[in-house]
Amino acid sequence: MLGRLRCPLCHAAVLCRDGRTVRCRAGHSFDISRHGHLTLLSGRRRHRGDTTEMVTARESFLRQGHFEALRSTITAFAAEYAPRQTGLVADLAGGTGYYLASTLDALPAAWGATLDLSAAALRRASRAHPRAAAVGADMWQPLPLASRSADVVLNVLGPRTPGEIDRVLSSDGVLIMATAGAEHLRELRSRLGTIGVDPRKADRLRHAFEGFTEVARQAVRWRLALGRDQVRALVDMGPSAHHVDADHRDRVVHQLPDILGVTAAVDVVVLRRDTTRS
Repeated sequence: MLGRLRCPLCHAAVLCRDGRTVRCRAGHSFDISRHGHLTLLSGRRRHRGDTTEMVTARESFLRQGHFEALRSTITAFAAEYAPRQTGLVADLAGGTGYYLASTLDALPAAWGATLDLSAAALRRASRAHPRAAAVGADMWQPLPLASRSADVVLNVLGPRTPGEIDRVLSSDGVLIMATAGAEHLRELRSRLGTIGVDPRKADRLRHAFEGFTEVARQAVRWRLALGRDQVRALVDMGPSAHHVDADHRDRVVHQLPDILGVTAAVDVVVLRRDTTRS
């Protein structure tokens, strides 16, 4: 795994391990936590990672299978379109490793890495799968991955930097990207004021990935039947947790019916780098 990483400070692509420390050839050192994840951060951070409370809510919600339709679609695409000799599967902003784990089950010769800024998420991700590592990284900074090092890149409902994905993806590798559709969780927006989807998002993504070729696409739509505790967890597990006042959330959730129907709408696309480029 270290052979696929690079130093976030000098970008040296050779890292060596010495006990619980990883060093690059220039002498920059990074610690492996007692929980097993390696932190490769440059120190310049504009964004904060998910809190322990957010990660706990996400783990509880996902464990109940509410997003299984999305995970199954991502896993199927990985099995169908990954290179035959898949080495590294890199899950960008991968959280607890929920989607990476099932992808690795479908690719028995591959190994994986969850990259995320949240230490709370990485503690879970380090245990998500026997062939998966967890790496602390900022998705808005250059990724601590060597160029052309990833045969599959996953990006599921998280931030992304197209230029860095282009750099790290192998020549025959695939990007599997899942983005929220316009109707995603609309019932929560109308009641709780949760974050919506930019109507220009699809156009922005097409422009950002214009150097890629689309090879598959699936609009995943399903209906969630959620009790009050599940609604609370769904709000608390995502970026809306930073914006929705907790007291307001609790008042609204208390007034909800026993079961609330919620729309889930996620678009999953498989992209390859344009082979006419270098």
